[in-house]
Amino acid sequence: MTPTALRAGRLAGTAVLALWLAACANPAREQPGAQRAEVLQRQGTPTARHAQPSGERLIYSGQPAGRQVYTLDFDAQGQLLRVEQVLTIERLQAIPVNTWTQNDILRHFGPPALVERVARFEGAVWTYRFDEYKLPRLAHVHIDPAGVVRQVLFTDEFSVSDDKARS
Repeated sequence: MTPTALRAGRLAGTAVLALWLAACANPAREQPGAQRAEVLQRQGTPTARHAQPSGERLIYSGQPAGRQVYTLDFDAQGQLLRVEQVLTIERLQAIPVNTWTQNDILRHFGPPALVERVARFEGAVWTYRFDEYKLPRLAHVHIDPAGVVRQVLFTDEFSVSDDKARS
């Protein structure tokens, strides 16, 4: 084998290993008491970081393709207090309409899978993909131009394979 082929093989092997390790990262496995630096080393860069009154929240999101968002809350000393999967029907239904802003949504759920506009609402619709009892669902959070949540609607998510099964 030539030196160039060996280098290419090592590079490919390193890339495969990196992908495999990234696939093993799962915030749900983190235990309260872990240090922030250790969690960051294991989980990698979070999707978002938010200052909390007494610490920091890291968000690891599977959006747009995934259906889970994990929040990891740390105290001021960098110790993990709790890990929660927040994309649940209960949490999404509990969003305080006419009170929360887009910043509250970002702090609690991270960035959406999709942002779009619709004809009958002036503002943005943020869509989150989640599972309700293992069924794929969508939460549509309507945010007005002032950044206030005005409505939250839920729909089922259908896939191409669902359409084929009906034919």
